[in-house]
Amino acid sequence: MTSHRIGMIVPSSNTTMETEIPAMLLRRQAVRPEDSFTFHSSRMRMMHVTPEELGAMDAQSLRCGVELADARVDALAYACLVAIMAQGPGYHRRSQEAIGKVAAEAAGAAIPVITSAGALVEGLKHLRARRVAIVTPYMKPLTRMVADYIEAEGIEVQDALSLEVSDNLAVGRLPQDRLVEYAGRVNSSGADALVLSACVQMPSLSAIPLVQERFDIPVLSAAVATVWRLLGELGLEPVVPGAGRLLQPELALS
Repeated sequence: MTSHRIGMIVPSSNTTMETEIPAMLLRRQAVRPEDSFTFHSSRMRMMHVTPEELGAMDAQSLRCGVELADARVDALAYACLVAIMAQGPGYHRRSQEAIGKVAAEAAGAAIPVITSAGALVEGLKHLRARRVAIVTPYMKPLTRMVADYIEAEGIEVQDALSLEVSDNLAVGRLPQDRLVEYAGRVNSSGADALVLSACVQMPSLSAIPLVQERFDIPVLSAAVATVWRLLGELGLEPVVPGAGRLLQPELALS
């Protein structure tokens, strides 16, 4: 068995990524027992999802990258989608490069770095999605930033549902069973994919298989895309039961 150390940079008020990422990778371990995973986090202070707090939080990401490099993680994920997207189009590339540089200096060797923002964009491109519908917990101006970011990557956001919750702790307490209802409220007619949670703090893992059963198009979340990208960086097959088509390679492009 090969053990892989997963590093996560998370907001201080995030209570979901350290639940959903391990849950998905432990599901994978049940069907691919040759690989196991351990999980290690460093936190950036943030309580309210506002542009000001997101910018201040993002400035702490390099410190977190160094701390996780000290643990010699095998891959590192910046697990806050909107903090990246609020900094302007394409910022995930600059963030990944900057964190990768300080992490490599601390560890004495390169460490793969991904962001949830980049992972979502890359996952949608892998699914050949040209038009998408998204559900977010954000206030409408931040949802617009997220939509603009995705559209700057060449993917049209045809509809977006904002739940308008600014307190990040409250986002982590949103009931997953309501996502089935929200999936029906956002206009996904003609879309190529549905992003059920465009936020790594809004829990969605238990709802994804329920919604996927009802939709012909791929259903994913920012957390699902993060796992997909982590597995790719580790050179592992991107398969996780019950996490939507992106993590079912035989169905992803069907």
